[in-house]
Amino acid sequence: MTIRLYDTNARQVRDFAPLTPGRVSIYLCGATVQAAPHIGHVRSYLNFDIMRRWFLHRGYDVTFIRNVTDIDDKIIAKAAEQNRPWWSIGYENERAFNTGYDSLGCLPPTYEPRATGHVPEMIEMMRGLIERGHAYESEGNVYFDVRSYEGYLSLSNQELDNLRQPESEGETGKRDQRDFAMWKAVKPGEPSWETPWGRGRPGWHLECSAMAHKYLGSAFDIHGGGIDLIFPHHENEIAQAKAFGDDFAAYWVHNAWVTMSGEKMSKSLGNSVLVSEMTKRWRPIVLRYYLGTPHYRSMIEYSEEALREAESAFARIEGFVQRVTEKAGETVPPAADVPPAFAEAMDDDLGVPQALAIVHTTVRQGNSALTADDKETAVARLAEVRAMLGVLGLDPLDPQWVGGDHGDDLHGVVDSLVRLVLDQRQSARARKDYATADAIRDELVQSGLEIEDTPSGPRWVLRG
Repeated sequence: MTIRLYDTNARQVRDFAPLTPGRVSIYLCGATVQAAPHIGHVRSYLNFDIMRRWFLHRGYDVTFIRNVTDIDDKIIAKAAEQNRPWWSIGYENERAFNTGYDSLGCLPPTYEPRATGHVPEMIEMMRGLIERGHAYESEGNVYFDVRSYEGYLSLSNQELDNLRQPESEGETGKRDQRDFAMWKAVKPGEPSWETPWGRGRPGWHLECSAMAHKYLGSAFDIHGGGIDLIFPHHENEIAQAKAFGDDFAAYWVHNAWVTMSGEKMSKSLGNSVLVSEMTKRWRPIVLRYYLGTPHYRSMIEYSEEALREAESAFARIEGFVQRVTEKAGETVPPAADVPPAFAEAMDDDLGVPQALAIVHTTVRQGNSALTADDKETAVARLAEVRAMLGVLGLDPLDPQWVGGDHGDDLHGVVDSLVRLVLDQRQSARARKDYATADAIRDELVQSGLEIEDTPSGPRWVLRG
């Protein structure tokens, strides 16, 4: 079956046909590194990590580019606020993002270019656009003339007459307020680079158009990112690249948000949940299960309860893997291929929820075989389960999750055990058996834990 993907530009699911047979080229908008990542940030890369793994499983050679926006209005503002060099903030948070990606088992990108390393490519693109009549210099800024490109706003399906272009301070001298900045004139105290139009720094949209061109050429297969990037970022990327003469991306794929109380998770709203904190409270493989198993185009409403449900669901899979491994007396290798129903689900716009249902069905079949003492069937089902989990990056026997920091860290194991006890306490409270509930709490306290009852459920911490 042909892989099919929802193309935002076409507004429909399309058969995937690579530009070069057997090869897939993907550009994913990466982090703007003004602060440490929350789980909404890493969801995007995790979704595209699963896409990449599926293409690899289907036999494609994949080139995967994920950029780093290391110069930006927000980074400069943070530097002024914290009285630190702009580059130190960018570097610190870039490392935090990479640590977050690694902790959740994401494959490293083929290349990870930084915006500040590609100013010559940006100058070349601006020069070409000015020569073609699509851009102009004004007061040290360089702007893209949106009226000069006929296909502008086709991705976001907006009307030019109704457009309000986001802009920042200092964007003066525009011919039309809807034009967007490709290059921003230098301001006192800000970083700057020399160009034919004076010193300044790049605009966000120009960075990605130039880096995609450098690493993937004038045409590539898939451009990805969160739905919040459709406008203005991706719309402006398309305008620059196509006006420059590139065919640019053949498919546009966007993932949905992680929300809290119905709002997009964001640092500006103060409702973010940092990856570094989440991995202290939850096993990283459980966090990957939670973020990676909903469909990439579905919103995830964050809650502690949903995470506990993900933990329980993964525990059923992990328990089956452990029991069959013990029964077999050796590690059972993954099957050469995944079951056809799993492949069919993944081919259909990366239908991970449907594919995961096949995983759980296979686990149940394997557990039934164990109950019947049918070792051969149980081993066969485990081989299939491991093949499927490998595609999703969730195989508990993969070296990513065995040994090293994750294997030595017993926090996740202790957390699972404590939660079982806390569930018993909650059940006792629900039936108004307060004596039993208090006794359970006392036992936990005597074991060196502190229990905090919160609106989202009980939490525990080790006493200092």
